Amino acid sequence: MASDTISLTRFGWLSIAAAIATIALKSYAYWLTGSVGLLSDALESIINLVAAIIMLVVLSISARPPDDGHAYGHEKIEYFSSGAEGIMILLAAFSIGYTAWERLWNPQVLQQLDLGIAISIAASLINLIVAKILIRAGKKHQSITLESDGKHLMTDVWTTVGVIVGIALISCANYFEVSKNYALHLGLQGWEILDPIIAILVALNIVWAGLQLIQRTVAGLMDAALSPEDQELILTALDRFCRTHEITFHALRTRYAGARRFMSVHILVPGDWSVKQGHDLVEIIEQQIMAQFGNIDIDTHIEPIEDSVSWDH
Repeated sequence: MASDTISLTRFGWLSIAAAIATIALKSYAYWLTGSVGLLSDALESIINLVAAIIMLVVLSISARPPDDGHAYGHEKIEYFSSGAEGIMILLAAFSIGYTAWERLWNPQVLQQLDLGIAISIAASLINLIVAKILIRAGKKHQSITLESDGKHLMTDVWTTVGVIVGIALISCANYFEVSKNYALHLGLQGWEILDPIIAILVALNIVWAGLQLIQRTVAGLMDAALSPEDQELILTALDRFCRTHEITFHALRTRYAGARRFMSVHILVPGDWSVKQGHDLVEIIEQQIMAQFGNIDIDTHIEPIEDSVSWDH
C-alpha cells in the first residue's frame, strides 16, 4: 500500500509543478498584453494549483488501508477534493465574469499580442501533456481524483485555445484598417471588445465544469449505485450460476467510494444444502465478479430458497 501511495502522489507533484509553470507563463502573457481573456486563463490556473495541492493530500489519505475507525477505508475523502475544486472553480468563474463585464464597457487596446499568444500556447502544451498523463493514470489506478484533475486540466486547455483564437482574431484585425473601421462603424470601439466577450464565454465554460464536479461529488457522497455498465457485468456473473430452478438471487445493492466498489447480494439456495456447498458456490461467484473489477468489496448472504422469509428482503 505504501508503494501505491508513492506511485499516486508523484502525479500530484507533477500536477503542482505544471500549475506553477502555467501560472507564471499566463500571468506574464497577461502582463504583456493586458488581455482580460488571458487574465481569466491565469486565474483558472491558480485554481489548478490549489486543486493539485488538495489532490496530493487526498491521495495520501485515501491510500491508507481500512482501520478500526474506518472499516470501509478512506476513499470517500476523494469527494471532498472534487467538491472543493468545484466550489473554487465557480468562485473563479464569478471573478472572471465580473472583471470581463467591467472591461466590456471599457475596452482597452491590447499590446504585444503575438508574444502573448506564443507564451499561452507553451502553457497550453504543458497542460495538455500533464492532463493526458493524469487521465491515463486515473483510469489505470481507478482514482477519481487523478481522473478529475486530468479532465479539469483538459478543460483548461480548451479554455486557453478559445482565448488564443480570440486574441489572434484581434491581432489580425488590428493589421487591417478596413476591418477596424467596420468595427468602429458598428459602435464596437474596435475589435478589442472581443477580449471581454471571450472572457465571459470562458467563465461560462468554467461554471459548467464546476457544476459537473459538484454533481459527481454529491453522487459519491450519497452512495450512488455503480454505472449501468458495471451493474450489467455483475448481473452477468450472477446469472451464470444463479438463474436455475434451484438457485437464484435478489437484494443486489451497489455503490462506490473513490476507486473502491462495494456490492451486497442475497443468494438463495436449497435449504438442504450443507454450509460448505453454499460457501463453495459463493466463492466461485465472488471470484468471477472480482475478475471483472479487481477492486470491489463483496458482501454475500446465503438464504434457503424455500423459506418465505427469505423473499421479504
